[in-house]
Amino acid sequence: MGIIITYQLFSESSLSTSSSINIYTLAIIFGAIAFLASYVMMRVFLKPLVDFVEKTQKMPIFSTEEAKKKSDITDDYSRINQVFESVANILSNVEARELFPHIIGSSAAMRNIFTQIVKVAPTDSTVLITGESGTGKELIASSIFKHSLRKEKPFVTINCVAIPEGLLESELFGHEKGSFTGATARKVGKFEIADGGTVFLDEIGDMPMSIQAKVLRALQEKEFERVGGTRPIHVDIRVIAATNKDLSQLIKEGRFREDLYFRLNVFSILLPPLRDRREDISILSDHFLKNSPKQAKLSTAALQVLIGHNWFGNIRELKNVLERASIMSEDGIIDVCHLPEEVRQGVNVAGSSYKENLPLDERMNLMEKEMIISALKETSGVQVKAAGILGINQRSLWHRIKKHEIDVDMFKNLQ
Repeated sequence: MGIIITYQLFSESSLSTSSSINIYTLAIIFGAIAFLASYVMMRVFLKPLVDFVEKTQKMPIFSTEEAKKKSDITDDYSRINQVFESVANILSNVEARELFPHIIGSSAAMRNIFTQIVKVAPTDSTVLITGESGTGKELIASSIFKHSLRKEKPFVTINCVAIPEGLLESELFGHEKGSFTGATARKVGKFEIADGGTVFLDEIGDMPMSIQAKVLRALQEKEFERVGGTRPIHVDIRVIAATNKDLSQLIKEGRFREDLYFRLNVFSILLPPLRDRREDISILSDHFLKNSPKQAKLSTAALQVLIGHNWFGNIRELKNVLERASIMSEDGIIDVCHLPEEVRQGVNVAGSSYKENLPLDERMNLMEKEMIISALKETSGVQVKAAGILGINQRSLWHRIKKHEIDVDMFKNLQ
């Protein structure tokens, strides 16, 4: 009896062990089949993607030395990602050139500005454009108007600092005959002329306090009275304002009305200074030199100096420097010696005055960005060569380019 029970237990144990082995074997077999099936499907479905990436990397606009190397691209997703990011950047640049042909710039900072313009232009929202002098605020205002629903209506520009305080109210709202000495006839103001269209109030931070209250009422009520008049005039206008002043500080100093500020600051656009969009210096320089009185081209060394300069006068300063340099140049080539002394002195990156007060991390990031830009300029955008100059591998350079939002395409074919 005991022998029978022992035999039964042994038999059941053997069966259990055999079943476990069979289950594990089947699991391994099914796993291998699933892996092979997945691999085949990946090869089949990814083949168009692989072909696309291989073809684009051989194009002049994408090609680098590594594009000539053969490898299994399905195992290197960073290359696929890099190509698609390049394609996205190119399409973004093409779109920017199509939508904003009069604005020169394709850096990440300017593409952000273009996005804001596209969003706000079709609305009737009031726009406040801020930025340093010479950054192109009037050009941005004009672009907003050209992409607005009022583009077929008047676009009237008023420079608040160029008109004397005693005449500004009359310029804005008009006056009746005999309302003051010299008013020999009725005059229609700029707000009335712009009815149905857009008014651009440039240098709004310099508008006298005595006029600000009347402008606020005109914006809120959509009506005003001419100087010396008694009949309200209703208008339908959109307002775009711009200033290089810190309006918040002016409010604290009692030089600008807070209620007018809030009325203007519905949608704000901050234009970056040129030193924050150095990738655009190359194409800006080409544009200005093509339209300068004397045709000239920049040498690589001169271009590097321009990129290293602070440009506190921004685009206006760059344009003036290039016009002077083109006149001074010989044989149509602008070299470092043809640039003004103050520009040549700014080539020392570590000693630039605008970096002295920056925290160490920000200063190091800025220096790294400028060194990468300099290397890309020297190699006409060939990343493998730029990486060699910088002493890093190409993948590390690519990640740094991505971090600093540098548009490599802008450095191609400079020499």
